[in-house]
Amino acid sequence: MPNQPKTQHRSVRLSDEDWEDLKTRSGDRSAVIKELVGWYLRRPGAELPERPPVPADNTDQT
Repeated sequence: MPNQPKTQHRSVRLSDEDWEDLKTRSGDRSAVIKELVGWYLRRPGAELPERPPVPADNTDQT
């Protein structure tokens, strides 16, 4: 079957603001989510993804 993905589609619930900010700051939401899950589950070789710089208009630096 053509164009069949190797993994099953999954859904997560995030606010629209978080979803759009993740796209803007990462460029590839899927890659960031996969890296976070691998790190969280302590997969061999997995590392915590690098965080993007704090936007100039954001005073929250947590």
